[in-house]
Formats: sequence, C-alpha cells, structure tokens
Amino acid sequence: MEHGEKQITVVDENGNEQLCEVLFTFASDEFKKSYVLYYPVSASEDDEEEIEIHASAFNEGPEGQEGELQPIESEEEWDLIEEMLGAFLDEEEENEQ
Repeated sequence: MEHGEKQITVVDENGNEQLCEVLFTFASDEFKKSYVLYYPVSASEDDEEEIEIHASAFNEGPEGQEGELQPIESEEEWDLIEEMLGAFLDEEEENEQ
C-alpha cells in the first residue's frame, strides 16, 4: 500500500483477492500509523447496493515497496476513522453542490 494509489488488491480471510478502490488515506500522529479507506470495485458498479467502506491501518514499506495492511483493533482508532470519514463525505457533498 502506497500513498497516492487509486486501487489496491485486498486478500480476504478466505484467501480471495478483491480489487478495491481507495477512497482516501490519512496518517495519524496520535497512533503513529497511516490508514486507508477503501471499497470493493464491484460495489461501485452496482448503484442499487449501498457501498460498504472498509478501513485498514498500514505502515509505509521501505521506499518502492508496498506496506502491509493491518486490522484496526482499538475503539479509539475506529472513532478517529469515523470522524475522518464523516469530514471526507461532508467535503465531497460540498464539492458536488
């Protein structure tokens, strides 16, 4: 995972690869991690279905290498992610008007 990528491939718990569209990434000084919010590309093609947004933490890999996605484990991190997502969606709404 690198900052600036628009699509990533995520492997689920069953070992299936899924192409996902990156919504946005951000870094947290508080938790000393970077986060990525993403959703399956297949979901964006089906307008009927509500898109399920996923989030993972990642650490930058050495230069030129991808970082490893990690699960988010603390309630505080989820609160931060929800806050960032809310701000991002509000900004998107404003840009559409």
